[in-house]
Amino acid sequence: MADRDRHRPLGVVTRGTTNPNRLRRVDNWLVETCGDRLRAAADPLVVDLGYGATPVTAVELRGRLATRVRADVRVVGLEIDPVRVAAAAPAADPPGLAFARGGFELAGLRPTLVRAFNVLRQYDESEVADAWRTVTDRLAPGGVLVEGTCDELGRLGGWLLIDADGPRTLTLAARLTTLESPAQLAERLPKALIHRNVPGERIHALLRALDDAWHSAAGYAPFGPRQRWLAAVTTLSSTGWPILDGPPRWRHGELTLPWQTIAPT
Repeated sequence: MADRDRHRPLGVVTRGTTNPNRLRRVDNWLVETCGDRLRAAADPLVVDLGYGATPVTAVELRGRLATRVRADVRVVGLEIDPVRVAAAAPAADPPGLAFARGGFELAGLRPTLVRAFNVLRQYDESEVADAWRTVTDRLAPGGVLVEGTCDELGRLGGWLLIDADGPRTLTLAARLTTLESPAQLAERLPKALIHRNVPGERIHALLRALDDAWHSAAGYAPFGPRQRWLAAVTTLSSTGWPILDGPPRWRHGELTLPWQTIAPT
């Protein structure tokens, strides 16, 4: 196979919608959850896959990782659309931040971490597992893919931590000051789950239980949405859902569970 074919971008051009701080929630989670992987990596390479019409989220990711995890981190933003790659060039700051044309094949790179947000949303559910595998096959040893989606302002989001063996965890996150009900999170589930929010599926049972716990915790509302969320998650945990991390992460409006507890049936 010719080199140009081996590195031919795989995938389709996304809508490209992006906004400053849209991915702040997942970036903060990456710092806490994946920071040690990057600190231990021989080459702290991170790929921002499908960064969109502007490079702002890639710039922000590099800044957060360099400040809070490792100063020599390298972030490469990949886009299939060459026009977007050219438009991002003025924001490049090599070697710490670069932009290139690429898709799920990762342009021949072997990163420790890949962030792919709002990329698979426009794909068919049947295509998701192959896309995951294409990416994870190209990760550095011990590398991970974080794949998910969020709303336009980053107030609601859901993402999966995926390694060479498949999905490991699901995280749901919300800006608590604007959260009316956890049921809103259903709109921003990862592609592998968004069509599974129906009776008989475990993700549906989770969201139903979380919403019930939120409404049961209405008495905490005068103390603020954070206290109400903490009470709801505590109730959810007490009913048998194996919620991970604990209050330090819950306080940020997050909820993380093992994949097997919510995987499609």
